[in-house]
Amino acid sequence: MGQLPNIAIVGATGLVGRTMAQVLEERNFEYDKIKLLASARSAGSFIRINNIEHQVEELSENSFEGIDIALFSAGGGISRKYAPIAAKAGAIVVDNSSAWRMDTDVPLVVPEVNSHDLAAHKGIIANPNCSTIQLVVVLDAINKVYGLKRVVCSTYQSISGAGQKGVDKLTNELFDQGDRAPSGDKHRIAFNTMFHPVSDFEGFTEEEKKMLFETRKILNNDDLKLAFTCVRLPIIGGHGESVNLELEKEFAIEDIKSLLSDSEGIILLDDIDNDEYPTPDIAKDTDPVYVGRVRRDSSVENGLYLWIVADNLRKGAATNAVQIAEKLVEMDLVRK
Repeated sequence: MGQLPNIAIVGATGLVGRTMAQVLEERNFEYDKIKLLASARSAGSFIRINNIEHQVEELSENSFEGIDIALFSAGGGISRKYAPIAAKAGAIVVDNSSAWRMDTDVPLVVPEVNSHDLAAHKGIIANPNCSTIQLVVVLDAINKVYGLKRVVCSTYQSISGAGQKGVDKLTNELFDQGDRAPSGDKHRIAFNTMFHPVSDFEGFTEEEKKMLFETRKILNNDDLKLAFTCVRLPIIGGHGESVNLELEKEFAIEDIKSLLSDSEGIILLDDIDNDEYPTPDIAKDTDPVYVGRVRRDSSVENGLYLWIVADNLRKGAATNAVQIAEKLVEMDLVRK
């Protein structure tokens, strides 16, 4: 590709959209022009990128002329309507919603794991769920060497995973003294925990189903045994995951630690003597996936405990999308 790409951010004024703009700047992503798109309510506002004030435009069906890569983070309804329009106009869509993730014609990509799948795109690429992304970065590294038999994961998720409305819910409730959520929700998040809404007759939440199906798709293993419980916490900064693995092969703990330390996108924080382990506060505003509390699980053969943390707005959303854009350019998949 001879020329620099033209970029669009759809949902530019939202929590993830603003973070996408920030990550583009921080990672020195080279582009020719950038277009910021949002609803009519947000149109006319300004966002500063690389010391230039860019005015937000109203999203329309004519917004994508001349755009090469469109980063979407405006919800599933917007993505279902406008992603095909953008792709038809010649843009490659990287969509952060769940709208396209399980479409068999749409690659679901975490660059450290399956960037090779980008070559098969047909105009739309899906960004996985935030909790899935940080998990599969670690699972893939271990699976390549030791194989996976079963994964059991419980999440400890920042309320920022619900977007700006989630952050506002927490902030408002911190100043409310009632027993119920002032927002009208049945459950408070302040000083409490919440589950995502249950979405099927078996009692699983949508978040748990996303992690199940997305993990199998990204790792290209429909038979992998997986079990998930997903919980929201009253925290900002990142998601934590308590993970138990059953591996195919025997291992030494030090070899697992060495493997994780040497893996792309992973930082090992596991110093028992100095009380060092990952926390959402450590992960906040950073891009790596952090792993600690690496222990043997003697309750099963070849069992392993892990604690995984990442910033859900960055590696769990915006950074992963920008990394996909970087890979598209690197693999010469963007055509001018």
